[in-house]
Amino acid sequence: LPEFPDVMAEACRFLSLPNPIVVLSVQSRKQRSVAGGREFAGRLFTSSRALVGSIGETHLRNRGIDIQPDFGALRFHPRCFHGTNEDGKPVFWPALVAAVSDFDGDLTGISRTYLARNGLAKAPVEPQRRAKGDILGNGIRFGVANDIMAAGEGIETTLSLRAAMAALPMVAATSSNHLSALIVPATLRTLLVIRHSDHAGARATDALFARAQAARINVVLVGPELDD
Repeated sequence: LPEFPDVMAEACRFLSLPNPIVVLSVQSRKQRSVAGGREFAGRLFTSSRALVGSIGETHLRNRGIDIQPDFGALRFHPRCFHGTNEDGKPVFWPALVAAVSDFDGDLTGISRTYLARNGLAKAPVEPQRRAKGDILGNGIRFGVANDIMAAGEGIETTLSLRAAMAALPMVAATSSNHLSALIVPATLRTLLVIRHSDHAGARATDALFARAQAARINVVLVGPELDD
């Protein structure tokens, strides 16, 4: 075998060992993907506009959510790329743009919620939400958590509770799967988990509940009383 990678592959096959060259290649691709996602997130967030006075604010107000001073993680983009149509032409929709960050406040990714052009509903497209970057374990943060915080799946769900508990730090994990994997700070003593009534929401809540209890964190489940 004239090439070294081929020699390594044959040696690893013969010895029933993983090929370190392949492993390093996979890790390198993953690192490049995460770095690219963070770079994309930074560009999109910087190019977005302030939320006040935008269709994004209209969307939140239609859900009964008023803009608060610490909504810095949310912005608005009037023409956010969604995909291409049948003719291969790009399709743009207004979008609520949210910064995903870790507990140090460092930007790790971006979430986009595509909105109808009047802001009164989500856009009639699939998917209506997209996220890019290092999302797992991180979230969209409102306020700074220390010993107590609340966590929910989506932006609207989380901010609906914050409308009643404005001083409570909260984080939106972007989805049920990400909620179950949310990383909580070591200083946390009490965690309010905003529970969706569907199966995926219940499963995510149970997973986060078990992890928090194992870390000796007091968990309070908060469920919907009405249809929202």
